[in-house]
Amino acid sequence: MTSALVFLAAESEKENPLVPPWPEVVIGLIAFVIVFGFLAKKLLPTINKVLEERREAIEGGIEKAEAAQTEAQSVLEQYKAQLAEARHEAARLRQEAQEQGATLIAEMRAEGQRQREEIIAAGHAQIEADRKAASSALRQDVGKLATDLAGKLVGESLEDHARQSRVIDRFLDELEEKAEAAR
Repeated sequence: MTSALVFLAAESEKENPLVPPWPEVVIGLIAFVIVFGFLAKKLLPTINKVLEERREAIEGGIEKAEAAQTEAQSVLEQYKAQLAEARHEAARLRQEAQEQGATLIAEMRAEGQRQREEIIAAGHAQIEADRKAASSALRQDVGKLATDLAGKLVGESLEDHARQSRVIDRFLDELEEKAEAAR
């Protein structure tokens, strides 16, 4: 047993466990070249194709995003311009409404003033007509009373209507002249 151990110890001194034998290195190298060649032929173009598509998609997405941003900016500017125009139009309409309101108020005041003047004139005319009617009725009543009183004093009936009217009118005219002179 000792000789077997000595043989193994001698053999292990010859072989370094970290350095593989040359035939294994050559076979491993050939296998690596075959696998690398296969991967380079079959897998590498597919990987490059996928990476190129991904790069194009990213660049296309960036371009689309920039185009969308540019379009959004132009739409925003249009909306701002429309909003400013709408505000200007609203201010103009509000100004026109205020002017129309002021004109309408002035017209309504003028119409109210005109109607007031008409009502006052109609009232004065009615008062004048009522005064004349009252004056006429008063003249007749005073004339009748004066005629009756004069008839009782004289003892005769003063039924002559024409003469009675002249006497009454003359009497009332004299009273009006005295009243005006007293003023």
